[in-house]
Amino acid sequence: MTYRMIALDLDGTLLTARKQILPESLAVLEQARNAGLEVMIVTGRHHVAIHPFYQTLNLTTPAICCNGTYLYDYPNRKVLAADPLKADQARQVLERLENNDIHSMMYVDDAMLYQQSSGHIIRSHAWAESLPENQRPNLLQVPSLSQAAEQVHAIWKFATTDEDIAKLRAFAAGIEEELGLACEWSWHDQVDIAQAGNSKGKRLKEYAASRGIAMSEIVAFGDNFNDISMLESVGLGVAMGNSDDAVKARAAQVIGGNEEPSIANFLKRNVL
Repeated sequence: MTYRMIALDLDGTLLTARKQILPESLAVLEQARNAGLEVMIVTGRHHVAIHPFYQTLNLTTPAICCNGTYLYDYPNRKVLAADPLKADQARQVLERLENNDIHSMMYVDDAMLYQQSSGHIIRSHAWAESLPENQRPNLLQVPSLSQAAEQVHAIWKFATTDEDIAKLRAFAAGIEEELGLACEWSWHDQVDIAQAGNSKGKRLKEYAASRGIAMSEIVAFGDNFNDISMLESVGLGVAMGNSDDAVKARAAQVIGGNEEPSIANFLKRNVL
């Protein structure tokens, strides 16, 4: 099979635990671009939190952000397609977050907002401060997420976290049942809440069609539950060795972990 695109999740997939791209991956992905393949980031992250990786990879393709909520054109700094949450939906989510005492960041426009600090926030700030100033994401504390929700243009998603995983699962189930929104696990202790119908697989299919690329001509790499829609819909869906077994079961192939040059080795053997 001849492939025309490589779609890559970031955290737990292309990135190591230290949020770095292995040199072997960089070399092979550059080789792929030189051979005419499109390389695309497909992530749960906000576009403001992708800058260092996008620039390191030297990409020109748009990025699929927030689990498929929107397609972002970095060279022109604009959103190409999007299905954000509506203000009334955001209000209902915020009410339930407060009632259940669950921490959340609200991803909006060009920033990630939070009301109260947490371990997740502290780690995010530490990572941001390790970057050059022009690559740091807009991670802002606001007096009230509810007030901020009324003032922004677009609400991409809520990233909710809690140490009590059973509590978080119950909360997500209630959001899906009562509000009809999409809840996807993007990390072991993080559930993302977004507009129903959004997914990495759906947005990737739309973009590929606009480029005249069939889904069968795409190889995709992922590690978590929010990657399943992408892994199942492409020609070759590859799960990382550090993935949950339920994710591995939905992929066509499973490779080594994200701390090893697993992606590079696989692309050399099967794609390039």
